[in-house]
Amino acid sequence: MKKDIHPEYFKDAIIHCSCGKTFKIGSTRKEMHVEVCSACHPFYTGQDKMIDTAGRVEKFNKRLAKKAELKTELKKKKTASVKKTPKSKKK
Repeated sequence: MKKDIHPEYFKDAIIHCSCGKTFKIGSTRKEMHVEVCSACHPFYTGQDKMIDTAGRVEKFNKRLAKKAELKTELKKKKTASVKKTPKSKKK
């Protein structure tokens, strides 16, 4: 192993979660702050809660609604143009 290229390893690094829980692990950082840990993550707790950061769910729902709206407008235009155009006759 090469010398002096690896970061310093802390055996008792402190992790702070936004739910208030703190625990110690080994890491290359002395202290870290996280948003979700095993004590509050829905996968581990079994609770259905939405973790929404910066309104991502609302943004997605707006895009989805806009796309559906454009699709219906396009269908209306297609049906209107099909009805107005006369059929060509084959010779």
